[in-house]
Amino acid sequence: MFGRTGRSIVALAAVTALMASAAPAVAGGAGATLRRTEFGVPHVRAGSYHGAGVGAGYAFAEDNLCLLAIEIVGLDGESSRYFGPGSGNLESDLYHRWLLGNRVVERQLTAPGGPSRNARDLARGYAEGYNRYLRETGVGNLPESACKGAAWVRPITELDIWRRVQQIAEMAGSEELTELIAAAQPPGVAAKASRSTPSAMPSRNGDGLGSNAVGLGADATTGRTGMLLGNPHFPWNGPNRFHQVQLTIPGELDVTGATLPGMPAVAIGHNDRVAWSHTVSTATTVTLHRLALTPGDPRSYVVDGQVKALRSDPVTVTVRQDDGTLTTVSQPVWSTPDGPIVSVPGLLPWDTAQAFQLRSANAGNLRTVDQWLGMGKARSVRELRDVQARLLASPWVNTTAADATGTAYYGDLQVVPHVTDELIARCGLADVDGIQVLDGSRAACGWGTDADAPVPGLLGAGRLPALFRRDYVSNMNDSPWLANPAAPLTGYPSIVGSTGTERSPRTRLGLQMIGDGVADGGFTLADLQAMLLNNRNLTAEQGVQSVLALCRANPALTASDGSAVDVSEACATLGGWDTRGDLEARGAVVWRAFILRLRTSPWRTPFDPADPVHTPRDFDATLPGVATAFADGVKALGPTVGARLTDVQQYEGIGVHGCDGREGCFNVITANLTPPSGVQHGTSFVLAVEFTRHGPKGRTLLTYGQSANPTSPHHTDQTRLYAAKQWVTDRFTESEIAADPALTIRHLR
Repeated sequence: MFGRTGRSIVALAAVTALMASAAPAVAGGAGATLRRTEFGVPHVRAGSYHGAGVGAGYAFAEDNLCLLAIEIVGLDGESSRYFGPGSGNLESDLYHRWLLGNRVVERQLTAPGGPSRNARDLARGYAEGYNRYLRETGVGNLPESACKGAAWVRPITELDIWRRVQQIAEMAGSEELTELIAAAQPPGVAAKASRSTPSAMPSRNGDGLGSNAVGLGADATTGRTGMLLGNPHFPWNGPNRFHQVQLTIPGELDVTGATLPGMPAVAIGHNDRVAWSHTVSTATTVTLHRLALTPGDPRSYVVDGQVKALRSDPVTVTVRQDDGTLTTVSQPVWSTPDGPIVSVPGLLPWDTAQAFQLRSANAGNLRTVDQWLGMGKARSVRELRDVQARLLASPWVNTTAADATGTAYYGDLQVVPHVTDELIARCGLADVDGIQVLDGSRAACGWGTDADAPVPGLLGAGRLPALFRRDYVSNMNDSPWLANPAAPLTGYPSIVGSTGTERSPRTRLGLQMIGDGVADGGFTLADLQAMLLNNRNLTAEQGVQSVLALCRANPALTASDGSAVDVSEACATLGGWDTRGDLEARGAVVWRAFILRLRTSPWRTPFDPADPVHTPRDFDATLPGVATAFADGVKALGPTVGARLTDVQQYEGIGVHGCDGREGCFNVITANLTPPSGVQHGTSFVLAVEFTRHGPKGRTLLTYGQSANPTSPHHTDQTRLYAAKQWVTDRFTESEIAADPALTIRHLR
């Protein structure tokens, strides 16, 4: 029998031996070791950035090759060829074939200040790793039916990866406005590549992206250290599903977290000293410019009295017709040197007097890979901020971070057009869906630039909001103003966001929970995890009693269509609800249907900028519009009025807890319940990490699992974990990885 010391020595020797076999040093070049721990999390160890890319690309392809393969079809401008012109394919193809014809990405790759050699090597390796898996498996043997044997699956190149990097940067810009680019043709010329005439500005956040992020400093934690909660709200299906990965190049890089398909660097994560997450920013990254057209020639425009010709680039798209045959659609894309012409009849018309040009600050932004690599190597949040300030590559997101020194950081150091309030006052013509329309007839109304900006046309880091704290910072998709209510951020240009304005119910709930945790003596890691998954609902907490008084006194209410609605069952259901968005909750369904139809303010006490965390408040169901919204919600629910949340909010048949952010829920899950149609987006990759004397201690969740392939064992394994409010242990160190009983190892030579 061994005593305790003997057992420890034997155990230590076993772990040491396992570590030696699990993590051999890879000598330079393309080699990599791909290890997977429980729930299929890949840990890539390599001797170079190229090798790290090979491992990351191979791991991603094993899990999700189809996701990137279909996205590459779109980047080729070939979606209409293989999938038909519908669902925006034709308009998207026109835009992407225009980009290809103009060699936008190729020119940026070779321009001064283009991606570094390390970034290029990582991207090249990622493409090679993807191709290696495809070559070994064969298109005809791919495990997912969505692309098995498909003619559109092909090997990819480093250039494809950079095109995907550019696409991600433009997700809140040109990529969302391809319909308007396709519709823009001179007066009297029909738009052949526009399937329907746009009648309004499309959402520049069509996927409904959002996030929560909380950075805690030493004064807000029981361990007197830094902690981070990262909680992006991204789609659960499609090309913007997160994929988890660790990248290790001994002596150079060791970072773990998650990234998007085709993005070779970790975008949200931590190293041994710093953790960070991102939230979708309120900053606007595009502007519109009204061009004064030359009298008698709507294909030229005038700037400061000088006539300039619009550029016309012919583009041809191959289109699959309903009978399977192929045809082509050709039309030009019109542009100026600053960007394409766009059109929305009646709103942004191209007529004989005017046209409107779109300019995006993310055009040519390939700096994201270098920035995320630099953030992954940062030794403190101040160093992380310096990386961001130097590159200004974050495309449409804020950053919240914490480090081992117990310092928390918030910054909206991202890509923002150099459009100051003074410029808007001098040159602004209108605001269209939050996008400034500037006078394009005067050169002095173009974007300015700052000396500390990495490229012309951007606001420099010195103008952008940032905050370091020893207690906490946070962002829940509102403007930077209240990153910490004790130190409001002001003085930044309005194109970044507002100040002194009402915060969303989700932001108010988040700030209240953070404040309560600090006041109670500070957070533990378990406290931070519980704050996310407690499923509190601010509007319900403040409004249920008032609505109950209304419906108990009025068992029949009038809907907006004039019909009488029996609300007695819904009222009884609400009466038994604890206001949480948990799986067994019945009233959660009724409340969601009601709140999402409420078009008027239910608050008796209005917003007060002197008390922004607790106002507006005093929910009053007797105010105009409240009763009608409740009746409309109950009518829409029909027989599901008494349903449990788990019965109607599901992913792949698994009940999913959480609620809509518009209800004032921190743990956001967006799903249509009338009728039920499955989870669309919400809590996706979750990272809770604390820096201890022994290194980072973390917990993670990838709510839909590592793989989009329904046949993969890692398709919904973490969905079930999330449903049970359980977490995955974040295995970061070599000893933690080696000790995992589920460990598998593959050497990619």
